[in-house]
Amino acid sequence: MVVVLIVGVLAGVAIPMMRGRIDEAKWSEGRTTMGTIATAIRVYASEKRDTGAYGANQPSMGRLGFIPSDLVGTYFDTSNFSWTSAYSSLGNPPLTFTITATAPVGIRSPTSRTLNNLGQWTEVP
Repeated sequence: MVVVLIVGVLAGVAIPMMRGRIDEAKWSEGRTTMGTIATAIRVYASEKRDTGAYGANQPSMGRLGFIPSDLVGTYFDTSNFSWTSAYSSLGNPPLTFTITATAPVGIRSPTSRTLNNLGQWTEVP
């Protein structure tokens, strides 16, 4: 009886700790995809900045060179990601962007994460 009680207490403590680690492991897929999108936006800006075509052709998924299945993983898919970007030769920095990923069903926390052009991550719990 004592052994069952001890195992129950250990399970009660360990399960919540493991749940957070599982969510964080799933989010690693989302963060990796966000980094890929950030790289694609930077490449797009470097190709378009001298032609003046960047402002008229905001980087959509197709313009960044992605097909829908490129952003589909085990936990995240295309619908979990969105981004905004702007390029101005007069800006400091000239390229600004924000990439947001929302948590898919099955990930409890955080509900979303954002990456900006400075490499700063923010999250909404």
